[in-house]
Amino acid sequence: MIVGIGIDLVSASRIKRILDQSWGNRFVTRVFGPEEISYCRSGSKPEEAFAARFAAKEAMAKALGTGFSKGVTPAQIIVRGGDRQKPSIVLSSVAGKIAESMGISNLSVSLSHSNGMACAVVIAEKI
Repeated sequence: MIVGIGIDLVSASRIKRILDQSWGNRFVTRVFGPEEISYCRSGSKPEEAFAARFAAKEAMAKALGTGFSKGVTPAQIIVRGGDRQKPSIVLSSVAGKIAESMGISNLSVSLSHSNGMACAVVIAEKI
């Protein structure tokens, strides 16, 4: 049974502007984990990879029904996979506890980016 759905759209140019700021690295390390940062910076368009993962974090927070409130932060939502790997989400801390309290046992995530925009959809299921 589906217990939550989230979708989000992020402009890659907005992320690029953030990355180009003097405080851009601080934003990256607060929002993304080391594995995500390494993956995003390894490609030719890191802003698109960061945008897709940020969209997934937003979509996951929406699927939980909290957004980035009630103790849920982007850093608690780790997006794995990429290239030829199926993307997945790992939750920690408050986000993980909320998912557990909702009985979420399966998360499906889809990422896409094209023409400067990134999109993500998350479906949270109780199986």
